[in-house]
Amino acid sequence: MAHAGRTRTDRSVVRSRIYHILYESERLSTRQTLAENIGVSMPTLYQNLNELMEEGLVRESGEERSTGGRKARSLDIVPDARFSVGIAVSEQSLRFVAADLRLQELAYRTVPFDVLACLDGTAPKIAAHLEDFLNRLPLDRSRLLGAGVTVPGLVSEDHQLLFFAPTLKLRDIPVRELLGDMPCPVYVDNDGSASGHAECFVRRSSWNMAYLSLENGVGGAVLVGGSPYAGDHNRSGEFGHICVEPGGLQCSCGKRGCLEPYCSPLRIQKRFGVSLDEFFQGVAEHRPDYEDLLYDMLRHLGVAVSSIRMTLDCDIVLGGFLSEYLAPYLPVLRRYVSAGDPFVDSADYVQFSKLRRHITPLGAALHFIREFVENI
Repeated sequence: MAHAGRTRTDRSVVRSRIYHILYESERLSTRQTLAENIGVSMPTLYQNLNELMEEGLVRESGEERSTGGRKARSLDIVPDARFSVGIAVSEQSLRFVAADLRLQELAYRTVPFDVLACLDGTAPKIAAHLEDFLNRLPLDRSRLLGAGVTVPGLVSEDHQLLFFAPTLKLRDIPVRELLGDMPCPVYVDNDGSASGHAECFVRRSSWNMAYLSLENGVGGAVLVGGSPYAGDHNRSGEFGHICVEPGGLQCSCGKRGCLEPYCSPLRIQKRFGVSLDEFFQGVAEHRPDYEDLLYDMLRHLGVAVSSIRMTLDCDIVLGGFLSEYLAPYLPVLRRYVSAGDPFVDSADYVQFSKLRRHITPLGAALHFIREFVENI
């Protein structure tokens, strides 16, 4: 019996290694190269590989270039064998995304949403909006892994309590009360943290990084060697509350001078009552009041970024929906950052996210994708 138990364990290890090599490899793999990389016989490889293919997790994806004789069939995972949903909660909307196992976007939708009305019971719960999103998808519901949910606030270590979300005006709210009865497994995380993890995932790099999320709530994440650093109280990366102007603008956290009121898109909306598209069109047309506000935002952002750099000494990646508009102004931002950096003249360590569009809901979806791949 003990021998049989070891055999099952050995088979699960081989199965897992096959899948992980195919999942992580940027090059095509064949049965022969898999067997050599894992160090197993061809019959053992075929047995495990056939199981994965029968389950719809692995497929033949083409032919390798022939060096004479029969061409070898290459293999790959089936990206849409499973999918995950990400939900980004803000004070004005819900953003839904469906993503496959490689975090490729399958569908996206935004719906208006009033969080406080939801808690009062006068509007549908988030669960009802998720159900509607799923019903519109041309995807097999049985392949759904779960729904990751991000909130612009502090979440408890067990991810069951929303401690404080200033822009949502919520404090000490049980996650279940906010979400309702969800039709699938759920995981709740801070929006900046989830976005930073997604950025690290798509870069496939074990590097040190500070991710700064520029959405209505300004936050972020710290990645050390590709792994998240949460801090002692799960509050690492709260960059939105770095003081950039002592005694300055009122922040939703109750303090004054935080980065968030200076660099949140809400500042533009409150000042001019226009969308980001309209604002940046006005900047392109050299409207003085629009340009003045943008350069003030960039200056304060530069103060925060240089402080992060002095503290963490790593690359700083900007993401979130505001960052989608900032590429033409990166040289200006880098000059502001350099002004606060005594060690280098060029702040080329300031970069934009590779996933600026929809990165927050995609970061939410990533949790269940990682869980599936790690436990296969």
